Amino acid sequence: MATESERYQLSSGRSMPIIGLGTYAPLQGEEEVIEAVKSAVRAGYRHIDCAAIYRNERAVGTALKELFVMGVVKREDIFITSKLWNTCHRPDLVLPNLEKTLDDLGVASVDLYLMHWPMAYKEGGDMCPQDENGKTLFSDVDYVETWQAMEDCRDMGKALDIGLSSFNSKQITRLLEVARVPPVAIQIEVNCHNTNLKLIEFAKSKGIVPIAFAPLSTPSIEPSHTKLLDEPVLKDIAKAHNKTPAQVAIRYLVQQGVASVPKSVTPSRIEENIKVFDFKLSEEEMTKLTSLNKGYRGYDEKIALDHKYYPFYEEF
Repeated sequence: MATESERYQLSSGRSMPIIGLGTYAPLQGEEEVIEAVKSAVRAGYRHIDCAAIYRNERAVGTALKELFVMGVVKREDIFITSKLWNTCHRPDLVLPNLEKTLDDLGVASVDLYLMHWPMAYKEGGDMCPQDENGKTLFSDVDYVETWQAMEDCRDMGKALDIGLSSFNSKQITRLLEVARVPPVAIQIEVNCHNTNLKLIEFAKSKGIVPIAFAPLSTPSIEPSHTKLLDEPVLKDIAKAHNKTPAQVAIRYLVQQGVASVPKSVTPSRIEENIKVFDFKLSEEEMTKLTSLNKGYRGYDEKIALDHKYYPFYEEF
């Protein structure tokens, strides 16, 4: 069961559980998502990570409602994160889309609302709009304008805190120069195959808590590459601690002050992924795990390579 010591303090004064359940599950049906959320909460998770683009927030809301009604947890016990999708960056669309998320989740507010990417896509219609040649259709909305609308959502109490996802250091700096409400957190792809150390340190230096998505890497990596959880170094360290490779990979992040939102719909793995607070990695083990870095990026949103705000042209 998670405890208060297993939380990170946010710059707003609120706190966030270190481990959350990622709900990105494109191949799963609604029932599997519902059962995953219920399994996670019963296993001690108090942070559920959602997003409009996952198209399953209503299923998450169904699970949470059942848990609330049954008295397993109260709403105030659960930290809910969601994300604004790229087709909704225009300022007048931000609040309505947040309200759609709130309606789907069945709650009055989210604890953390993130801008999913810095790039805006053409508004209306499909979430990944394309022209007749299959090229992604962009919008010229500036993410600074989007952020200002998100600040208004925070003022209204519909998002208790706001943050970013997949921004680079220059974009964060530009935003901080004009932000009335600074971001409290940023989700970035981080794992032993993509350590992202410079961006982690940069975010922390600005008072922004880094949250790792894909903390166990991603199955979309080239088949010729060794899967993260099959790395001999990871396996050896796990064996030494009587833990699984997944637990070591998550613990590696915890010891860097990085939260994480591993995703799974398998109850045993969901339970396993949060049991990372009863052991500690040595400095030597941390160094060995860092040495696994290959700069693999599984989630690079290549359909937006030509967008002026595509984030991955910068070093970090």
